[in-house]
Amino acid sequence: MSTPEDSPRPEPVDVPLIQIGAPAAAPAPQGGCGDGCGCSAGEEGYGPDDLECGLDPALAKLLAEAGLDPVQVEDIAHVAVAEDLDHGVDVTTVATVPEDAVATGDFTARESGTVAGLHIAETVLSLVCTEEFAVERHAADGDRVEAGQKLLSVTTRTRDLLTAERSALNLLCRLSGIATATRAWADVLEGTGAKVRDTRKTTPGLRALEKYAVRCGGGVNHRMSLSDAALVKDNHVVAAGGVAEAFRAVRERFPDVPIEVEVDTLHQVREVLDAGADLILLDNFTPAETAEAVGIVAGRAVLESSGRLVLGNARAYAETGVDFLAVGALTHSSPILDIGLDLREAGA
Repeated sequence: MSTPEDSPRPEPVDVPLIQIGAPAAAPAPQGGCGDGCGCSAGEEGYGPDDLECGLDPALAKLLAEAGLDPVQVEDIAHVAVAEDLDHGVDVTTVATVPEDAVATGDFTARESGTVAGLHIAETVLSLVCTEEFAVERHAADGDRVEAGQKLLSVTTRTRDLLTAERSALNLLCRLSGIATATRAWADVLEGTGAKVRDTRKTTPGLRALEKYAVRCGGGVNHRMSLSDAALVKDNHVVAAGGVAEAFRAVRERFPDVPIEVEVDTLHQVREVLDAGADLILLDNFTPAETAEAVGIVAGRAVLESSGRLVLGNARAYAETGVDFLAVGALTHSSPILDIGLDLREAGA
């Protein structure tokens, strides 16, 4: 077993996210890919020669076009594989599979749902496969899939495919589970004008991927971090001496940052509306109270509901006229979508 002395602490790496909605020509984030990295974006955005970082440029471009940082995805894949190998080798596979064996494996849905993370699974494979590998894509992220449906077929060295299997599936199943849960909410809200939105209740290190999965399921993202938008919550209100005082303090200190204010009474709705709030979070309001808040605001601010929300009452809340339903469960407690990897029999 490895010890801290055997494994030197890595240097910290600054890998900022590609913000959702950022212009395509935004410079590629630095870090994670070592000296001499060729990551850069020209005036026309990411081109096939811009995103090298150890990944196939075409794959890196697909990740960037999906709003993901290819460097960050590569880093996450490295961590997943390194954790699984723990500085050793895949002893079962090395013992049972000839070194020169080649196989085709099919990533197949075991149940119906919405898929997300196929290119991320490809990223894991690209780090482990020591030879060129061929990929056949049968589905795209965001697709509804049925049990038994092939999602991705990969032909490569059998040892590499089996070594990468669990790391690729862990990410693919997790993200597809989030997309599937989000799709259920999006379906319930269809036609109301309200959107289901995630929170920052994400798995440490996987926020960008999990929020991507929410988008694949038809949801929308809340803020990506503490720095790109303000959310005044109850503890901020206590510290500032009142909800309006907290709002004004943020507006004065950060005049260009979007501000959302959490309220739990109709009186506070009026108070922060008068203070100039752009977005109001209605915490633990009943549908009737939510409808009353919508009437008070009358379109002067965006409204978001949170707390008490389940699929069974989601439409009742949406039909009051709120703009968003905040659902932390999308990322903190969605079950995985069961997906497996099956090697084809010889001659199949």
